[in-house]
Amino acid sequence: MELRLLVTFEKVATVLSFTRAAAELKYAQSSVTSQIRALESSLGTELFDRLGSHIRLTEAGERLLPYARQIIELSEEARAAVAGAREPAGTLAVGTMESLTSYRLPPLLEFFHHRYPGVRLSLRTTIGDETRQALRQGTYDVGFLMEEETEHVGLESEELAVEPLALVAAPGHPLSGKAVVTADLTDQPLLATEPGCAYRDLFERELNSLSPDPVSFMEFGTIEATKRAAAAGLGMALLPEVTVAAELAEGSLLRLRWEPPFTLRTQLAWRAGKRLPAHARLFLEQARKLVAEQG
Repeated sequence: MELRLLVTFEKVATVLSFTRAAAELKYAQSSVTSQIRALESSLGTELFDRLGSHIRLTEAGERLLPYARQIIELSEEARAAVAGAREPAGTLAVGTMESLTSYRLPPLLEFFHHRYPGVRLSLRTTIGDETRQALRQGTYDVGFLMEEETEHVGLESEELAVEPLALVAAPGHPLSGKAVVTADLTDQPLLATEPGCAYRDLFERELNSLSPDPVSFMEFGTIEATKRAAAAGLGMALLPEVTVAAELAEGSLLRLRWEPPFTLRTQLAWRAGKRLPAHARLFLEQARKLVAEQG
């Protein structure tokens, strides 16, 4: 089995599309098709069921996939070992989210830019299920998660920190200075980022558990827009504390006295069984140090 055929097979098996695999590998689709046929011929079995415009792995394909991934990863590891003491290099596709990209990661990106210019970081902004799916499919090498759960099917993860949350509003809000319980929040104007964001979804679930009618949020596309709306007096918002630290310090937002009954943990995750190359292990090490320093 040629390595290039296994690379093509792994990509098709991950994205379940000859067209998309060809685009990501920068091949003509006919080349991908012929490579898969050559691999099937050498193995004497079909690896994909063709179902009209869709494909799926056969039982033989399912059995081959973990071996293909191990062979590819070992090949990359061997290439790095032969390179010896050269500086770490390679592309790293990182799934992240706005709160981390804007407020936690700039020092990490600056560090890699100046210290390890051969490591090319490609940041992809997604949240929750999208990030986990992209990691399982191999679209992302590593991904940041901000979730209540720390175990994820098909993934390995490392908890970096508990992520404090703050319920914020404009100065002079009716609940400012009061000890607030969850029931006090159900009839207040609520602001939020899009659904799928863990802290928004958990907040909504908590409020709905005490409200006879589903609560509604005024939704904004970004954290920055949500903060501006809160500062303008349009309502209250639950956001990661790191994203509102500057506004709390300058007084344009105030923190209401309510503690979430759930805990979010910032984690770094990767596909289960994946051998992380040297530059990915370096990224994990530096991310761990950065978050610890940030508190």
